[in-house]
This record gives sequence, C-alpha cells and structure tokens, in this order.
Amino acid sequence: MTEPNANPAGSSPSLQLAELLATRLCHELAGVSGSLLGVLELAAEQPGAGNEAVVLARDTAHELTRRLHLLRAAWGVAASTMDRSQLQELLAGAPVGRRVQIDLSGLDEEASFPPHIARLLLNLALLGAESLCGEGRAALQGSPELGIVTTIEGPRAAWPAALAEMLIDPCSAWRNLEGPRQVQAPLTALLAQESGLQLCFLLPASEAAGQKPSPLFLRPFAS
Repeated sequence: MTEPNANPAGSSPSLQLAELLATRLCHELAGVSGSLLGVLELAAEQPGAGNEAVVLARDTAHELTRRLHLLRAAWGVAASTMDRSQLQELLAGAPVGRRVQIDLSGLDEEASFPPHIARLLLNLALLGAESLCGEGRAALQGSPELGIVTTIEGPRAAWPAALAEMLIDPCSAWRNLEGPRQVQAPLTALLAQESGLQLCFLLPASEAAGQKPSPLFLRPFAS
C-alpha cells in the first residue's frame, strides 16, 4: 500500500494501522469475552440459575467464535475464495445490534469471489453497517460482471465525511487513521487501492437533510 512519510511521533502509517487494528480487535472481543466471564461467574454464585447461565454462556461463546472468524477473514491475510452464502455466514459475527441488518441477497448467488475481492466485500459490509449508527440496513448487490453496489439506509445513516477523498487519495486514507473507532473507512479504501479495484460513489457524496446517502460502487472486476 502506498503510504506517506512517518508521522511526527515517529511511527510509520503502516505501523499505526497495525496498532489501530489491534486496538479495535481487542475492543471488539473484550465486550463478548467480558459477557462470557460474567455469565460464568453468575453460574458459579447462583446454583439455582445454573442451567440458564450455562445456556447464555454457550451462546456468548458461539458469538465470540463467529466474531473471530469474521474479523480474521476481513482484517487478516486474504486466503479464501467465497460465494454469497459463505460471506453471509461470516457476517453473522458482525459487531452490530439487533436493529442493524446486513443484506447480501442482491449478490449473484452463482458468483465465486476470489480472496482479495471477498475480503473487500466483507469490509464494505462492515463499513456499511458501521455507517448506520445503530439502526438501519446495509445492502450489497451485483456481480463481478456488473460491479457491486453498497447502499445504506436508516434514520442516522451517513458515510464517513472524508470517505470520498479517501477513495481517490491513499494519502488521505492514511491521514484519516485517527483512532480505532475510525479505522474501518480508511482500511476499506486502502484495501481497494492495493487490489487495483475502483471504488467510488455513484452520485456526489451528500448527507444533506432529506437525502439518502449515495451508493458506493465497486466497478466490474470479472476477468
């Protein structure tokens, strides 16, 4: 990935990205593991509630496993070709609330997405879900031949303010690595650029009152 010079603190942007991803990963897993620990302590202290606590602990452990599988596929080395059902299965571990829906039903169910494309689609879905601010629907639709459109809709849905600039300027993506809660948009832009893929807004990005956020378009990538 093309990156600017080291920041004034002395660390390179690539090291900063690794640090932010590690911090974000720990944050994502800490909540689930904390819940699991709390349930196990409850089971130990209140024998009468043991069965219920054990069931809750089991469900929480499954959630933690799903979260790990998703983040490894999205933020780790791109290693696996995936189809729509495999992507959707991984996204069941997304760190979203009950009011957020990630919909891949519009993706070509016959398509097989090579590893670098599959990883980017996972990150697009995570970025879309994050941009809903707790409520709404993020949807991916399309095919390798037609391209992939990512849309978000919800009462507070809005893309990150600098996303349009990040998509065309790698230096802007590096500059916008401001903290672990802001890492998803720069990472998605950098992954697209590193893979030689063109990701852009279909319409000028606008979050004005009464206007829906512009769709993101991943240009056709079929060989």
